Amino acid sequence: MSPMTHPLLTKHRDTLDAAVSAITTRGYHSVYPESPSPRIYGENAAADGKAEFEGLLGKQFDLDTPDVVDYVATESSPFGIELGVHYPRADAEALLTAARRAWPTWRDADPDTRAAVCVEILERIHRHVFTLANAVHATTGQAFVMAFQAGGPHALDRGLEAVAYGYAEQRRTPATAYWEKPAKGEPLAMNKRYHVVPRGVALVIGCNTFPTWNSYPGLFASLVTGNPVIVKPHPQAVLPLALTVRYAREVLVEAGFDADLVGLAAEDPSDRIAATLALDPRVRIVDFTGSTEFGDWLEANARQARVYTEKAGVNTIVVDSTDDFKGMCRNIAFTLSLYSGQMCTTSQAIFIPEGGIDTPDGHVSADDVVAGIAGAVAKLTGDAERAVEIIGAIVSPQVADRIDAAAETGEVVLASKRLEHPAYPGARVRTPLLVRLPADARDVYGTECFGPVSFLVTTADTRESLRLVTEVVAERGALTMGVYSTDEDVLTAAEEVAREVAVHLSCNLTGGVFVNQSAAFSDFHGSGGNPAANASLTDPAYVSGRFTIVQSRRHA
Repeated sequence: MSPMTHPLLTKHRDTLDAAVSAITTRGYHSVYPESPSPRIYGENAAADGKAEFEGLLGKQFDLDTPDVVDYVATESSPFGIELGVHYPRADAEALLTAARRAWPTWRDADPDTRAAVCVEILERIHRHVFTLANAVHATTGQAFVMAFQAGGPHALDRGLEAVAYGYAEQRRTPATAYWEKPAKGEPLAMNKRYHVVPRGVALVIGCNTFPTWNSYPGLFASLVTGNPVIVKPHPQAVLPLALTVRYAREVLVEAGFDADLVGLAAEDPSDRIAATLALDPRVRIVDFTGSTEFGDWLEANARQARVYTEKAGVNTIVVDSTDDFKGMCRNIAFTLSLYSGQMCTTSQAIFIPEGGIDTPDGHVSADDVVAGIAGAVAKLTGDAERAVEIIGAIVSPQVADRIDAAAETGEVVLASKRLEHPAYPGARVRTPLLVRLPADARDVYGTECFGPVSFLVTTADTRESLRLVTEVVAERGALTMGVYSTDEDVLTAAEEVAREVAVHLSCNLTGGVFVNQSAAFSDFHGSGGNPAANASLTDPAYVSGRFTIVQSRRHA
C-alpha cells in the first residue's frame, strides 16, 4: 500500500501531523481527555464501561489466539475484587510462528499506512477507555480516577508519542535520491532507493503497576516501525493488556492486515515464557519494565535483540531552602502518597541539612522540616474515605511486608497505618511510612524500597546532600530528582548533578505539578543514562533501533 491510499491515513492525517509537530516543540499536547466527566465522554460512558468490564469477570476471555493450549487465570485484585478471567495460553513457538506468518504485509506497508493504523488502534482503545480504566483499577490497586487517567488517556498519549517518533524517524531518510559526482568526461550518476526494514518480532513485557502506561510506548514504537508484537502481561495485571491486544487485532483485520501481528502471551507464572521468548533468535526487540534483576538478565542474555529496559532506582529530593514552606510540604506529601508510592518516579530519599533551611517565615530547623513533611502526609491521608482516592491499594503482599521491614531501619517519624476501604472491605490499604536516617545509612536509603516508604536523610549541608545524590544515582540509578532552593547557585549545582548522572530534575515544585508525574510530548521519562533505565520514553533513540535502512543503487 502506498502513501495516501489507505483510508485511515486520510482519517488520521491531522492527528498524526499534530503529534509529529508536538515532539519538536515540546509544549503541551494531549489528544485524549484526561477527565472522566460525562460532559466529555457522555452520560452513559462510565456505566457502560463498568458493565462491559463486569461482563468479563469469571469467564474465558474471547481472543482468537492460534493453537491455544489451555486457559489460565492468575490475577488477584489488591481491592479484593473477584476477577476470575481465564486467558488463552499458547506456547512460545505458536506465538512466534503466528507473528512471523502475519509479518510480510505489515513489513511491506509504507510508514504512513502503519502510522495511520496505529492511530486507529489508539482511537479504538479510547472508545473503550472506561472498560480499560476499570481493568487497570481492579488489577493494579490504583484509585479509579488515577487508573482512568494514567491507564487510559495518559497511556494513549504516550502511545501516540511513540507513533510520532517512529513515523518521523522512518521519514527522515528519503525513499529515493539522485546522486551525481563530477568526473572527467561525463559525471558519475546514480539512482538510489532507501528501504525501511523492520527488525523482526518484538516482545513487550508488561508490569503489574502500570500495565498500559509502561507498555504502550514499546508496543506502538515497534508496531509503527513495521514489527509484529507479542505482548506478555504481568500475571497479576493481564486484563488491561488483553483488552489492548483484542482492540488492536480488531483494527488490524479491519484495515486489511493479519490479526496475529499483535499477540497475547498469557502464562502460568511457572512457564517463564518471557525468558523463553526473549532468547529466541526470531525476537529482535524486547521492551521491559520491572525488576533490576530481570532487566539486567535481559540486557546480558537477549543479545540477538535490541533490549529497552526500565528498572529500579533511587529517586531523590534535595531540600536547601524554600519560598513556600507549606506548599513544599504539601507537594512532597502528595508525591509520596500518590498510589502509595508505587510509581517508579516516586521520591524515596529526601535530603535535609542538619542546620535547617531558610523560609519566608524565618529559619526552620531540620526537625521542623521533617515534622512539616510528615504532618502534610498525615493530613492528606488522615481521612480514610478521602485517602483511598489518592493512595489506592498496595499492589502485592510483598510490598506490604516491605513496609513493615523498613520500619525497623531507623527512626519512624510517621508510621504506616492500615485503612479500611469504604467500597472494598478486602482491600490491602496502607498509608505511607516515613523513616529518618543519618547520612551514613546509605545501605538503607541507597537501595530501592518499592512502595509507600520514604527516608528523610539528615546531612551536614546541601553540598553533602548533592554529593550523596550524585553517588547514589550513579550507583543505583534514578528516574527523577527534585530540589528546593531559593539560591541560584544551589539550583545551578543541582542541575549540574542532574546532567552528570543523567536524571531528570524538577525545581521548587509547590503547586499542581509533581516530581513523579510526566507529560507526554514534553517530559522525557527516564534518560537512558543511568542504571535505572537504558532508554528514554520517548526519544529518537527509542524508535530508531527498531528498523534499519537498506539501500539499492543503479547507474542513472
